Amino acid sequence: MPKVGMEPVRRKALVDAALKTIGHHGSLTVTMSEIAREAGVSPALAHHYFGSKDRLLIATIRSLLRQLRADAVYALTQAQTPRERISAVIRISFNADQFAPEVVAAWLAFYSEAQRSEEVRRLLALYARRLHSNLLSGLKPLCGSPEASRIADGAAAMIDGLYIRQSLKASPLSIDASVALVEDYVTGQLQAASAARTAPHPTLSPQAGRGGDER
Repeated sequence: MPKVGMEPVRRKALVDAALKTIGHHGSLTVTMSEIAREAGVSPALAHHYFGSKDRLLIATIRSLLRQLRADAVYALTQAQTPRERISAVIRISFNADQFAPEVVAAWLAFYSEAQRSEEVRRLLALYARRLHSNLLSGLKPLCGSPEASRIADGAAAMIDGLYIRQSLKASPLSIDASVALVEDYVTGQLQAASAARTAPHPTLSPQAGRGGDER
């Protein structure tokens, strides 16, 4: 029988072990026995707590999302301006825990699993909505809704793309370099949006206004 009071500890150990094992293998083909061995418990105990490998994988994704949400909430409360809010969201997307090689590999494995599992797909869609919403909270005051949504989409796509690049080890970038790339994109887009708003609108010439070209 599991020791009383040990369940939260064992559950966390198994989730951490699942993340590490999946990241090491780069896929979800790991077994419950491999995860249990990494956690230092028996496979029977792992099944007792989670019932199946699929339930443990869902718990692992939920754990990642909870940590991301907690990081985002804290970072956003420290931001003083809309632009600082954007930078906070970008920075937490690449913090050391989330951008560790095994965690990046696990994220990629989860995205692959989303093609098969409706629950995994739903959880990853939740992550995407939160990221977009957090970016919008800083972008909307700076450029208005239509442009803010477009820039948020672009920034989120860059973040996801940098994770894929990191997982494939195709010229991976450091955390600081990854943050700088997304920051440069956002800054450039905000400058372009500001310039478009302040640019004088072209007016029709008197001739054009009456119709016909002057010969």
